[in-house]
Amino acid sequence: MSFFGAASTTSSTTTSAAAEKDVEMPDPPGDSISSISFSPQADYLSVASWDNSVRIYEVGPGGQSQGKAMYQHQGPVLSTCWNKEGNKVFSGGADNAGRMFDVATGQATQVAQHDAPIKVVRWIDAPGAGILATGSWDKTIKYWDLRAPAPVGTVTLPERCYTFDVQYPLMVVGTAERHIQIFNLTNPNTAYKTIVSPLKWQTRVVSCFTAATSSGFAVGSVEGRVAIQYVEDKDSSNNFSFKCHRRDNVPNSKDQALVFAVNDISFHPVHGTFSTCGSDGTIHFWDKDARTRLKTFDPAPGPISTTAFNRNGNIFAYAVSYDWSKGHSGMTPGHPNKVMLHACKDEEVRKRPRK
Repeated sequence: MSFFGAASTTSSTTTSAAAEKDVEMPDPPGDSISSISFSPQADYLSVASWDNSVRIYEVGPGGQSQGKAMYQHQGPVLSTCWNKEGNKVFSGGADNAGRMFDVATGQATQVAQHDAPIKVVRWIDAPGAGILATGSWDKTIKYWDLRAPAPVGTVTLPERCYTFDVQYPLMVVGTAERHIQIFNLTNPNTAYKTIVSPLKWQTRVVSCFTAATSSGFAVGSVEGRVAIQYVEDKDSSNNFSFKCHRRDNVPNSKDQALVFAVNDISFHPVHGTFSTCGSDGTIHFWDKDARTRLKTFDPAPGPISTTAFNRNGNIFAYAVSYDWSKGHSGMTPGHPNKVMLHACKDEEVRKRPRK
């Protein structure tokens, strides 16, 4: 089922000095990388691209990786995710279609349909049977039981869906015009709470906390700022926002900052710490409880478009790719499209004691 040439660009017997460097995966997509997602069962990575494809790679223990499969949409692919069992890959795209790839059979089928591009797909690990949720620019989220051809539920949103995330039973949706809708998926068709984003500018990403201690989410915006937001009013004293992905335009002049979009936020599956990546080509790891930055690296001269931790949090994948933050005019020839793998050290992602 392999669709690429050479199996690997990196030997697993790399010397320790070279192993410190992040590993570039072979045979990346030929256009912007919009979304990456690890299987919850094994180190398989799905990669969605503007070249209308979803690629699936196997990542070896030394970071060496190889392409295993690829399937197509009829337009740019904007999002990808896996089911809980790790045997199905889902994707949504500008062809208004949601598709499912069966890892065992190698077959891709259409499983969802909207009236406008599908911006996000997420698997809901609900009791009884898993459900695919698809969020679209047609201002709806639809729920799909894969055994039925029609959606089992449809939610009308106040605006176009830009981002959403699920940590059952919590689902948080960010739309145009800064609306954020919070759902308790035991009652999936009605918003539990609707708020305006705590950030002043357009929402780029929402990401639910992974730790089960308290229910909440992070919001990233186009203006280099992240908000940490708790669902219940009793926890609202813990809400805060902070600046990131900014650079001083003039040395020592704080009001001359260059501001970059926050493109993705990924929570660590074990420690509950999180990463942010931005149009400035930097990645930061954060501890929201200690309100501190754990690590910074700037691996790329260009934007980082999307990120993901693997199931046990020892591999962090990120895409170096044009993120469309400057629109069509920013898409100049020669933009790199790379998927990189970073081996996470415990001290980079472990929580710090609270001050």
